[in-house]
Amino acid sequence: MIPREAEKTLKKMAQDFSILLITGPRQSGKTTLVKKLFPDFDYVLLEDIDEREFALTDPRGFLDRFPKGVILDEVQRTPDLLSYLLGLSDQNKKRRFILTGSQNILLMDTITQSLAGRVGAFHLLPLSHSELVSASISLKSLEKNLFTGFYPKIHDENLDPQMWLQSYYRTYLERDVRTLSDIGDLNSFQRFVRLCAARSGQILNFSALANDAGISHPTAKKWLSVLEASFIVRLLEPHHKNFSKRLIKSPKLYFLDTGLLCYLLRITSSETLRTHALRGAIFETFVVSELVKTFLNRSLDVPLYYWRDHTGNEIDILVEYSDHLLPLEIKSGHTISSDAFKGLRFWMGLPKNPNKRGILVYAGPKRYLRERIEVMPWDTLKLPVD
Repeated sequence: MIPREAEKTLKKMAQDFSILLITGPRQSGKTTLVKKLFPDFDYVLLEDIDEREFALTDPRGFLDRFPKGVILDEVQRTPDLLSYLLGLSDQNKKRRFILTGSQNILLMDTITQSLAGRVGAFHLLPLSHSELVSASISLKSLEKNLFTGFYPKIHDENLDPQMWLQSYYRTYLERDVRTLSDIGDLNSFQRFVRLCAARSGQILNFSALANDAGISHPTAKKWLSVLEASFIVRLLEPHHKNFSKRLIKSPKLYFLDTGLLCYLLRITSSETLRTHALRGAIFETFVVSELVKTFLNRSLDVPLYYWRDHTGNEIDILVEYSDHLLPLEIKSGHTISSDAFKGLRFWMGLPKNPNKRGILVYAGPKRYLRERIEVMPWDTLKLPVD
């Protein structure tokens, strides 16, 4: 398997918490990772009908089979089982329960009720580009990376990304996610998901999205929250502290995997991405998803925002650290013109703004410093986490 950046963090969390929950989208590598990290633990897949029936009808007897450590995979299938884990871990501090699940809504709701403050929660997304580089299997070009995406199975088994992503979309999004939120109208949901894909990297207008999808405003919000809880998309809120109050207040929408995004946009080859009208949005989606993984792989809150004022001045990403903000601009071109620095120049020159450093990520190969702004190639993207 491809080594994961989260391994050190998860080992530490397993020492600190007797119950460790790892959530994330299906096929993000959760099962493979926990089996590698905890090889001496028993393993139970709760999608197995017999195991699930045993866990539901006799939870104490089911858990008594595992006196030391056990991995309970797809634990959202048996949410009532979680209420028994706390008492067992209290009785024996050495017992360890590693839980995995792909339906964050069910899991987090149950944990909030029964295991709040007693469980270590970790979110695992698909591979980062840096993980591919470390494994010496990074694809040759930016466009191939964007088109293929970062789900581990595609890279582990050298699969055709379009065929695999089509199956993934149908089994996970159309079946699991739709069933989870009791979405009955498949055609409307399919249209909604593709309309969201067309808005990746954009400030979200819920009313326009609902109208285009032919659904109500509350339904659009509900469906989007389901996609977010299922690790398909992420919303970035605007940052508004210490600056003009007349700012844009709607979130920006991003998909968390560019391969899935390309599939939903009906992009059928990596070559198409060189001149595609949405190349900039797809590249920005890639950068944001890489930054999200940087923080999540260390079990940290994701301090990412965007900034835009009422006159159109904008910063793609603001990274909020404890003592400063780091502005980051994203450009999909292979070369950088002077105009590309306009937003960073404006933001860094704002009154009472103590930050005098910025980063510009682009699709080119060279790294250099210009006007106190670090120009950073896409394939060497790296930020400090604290």
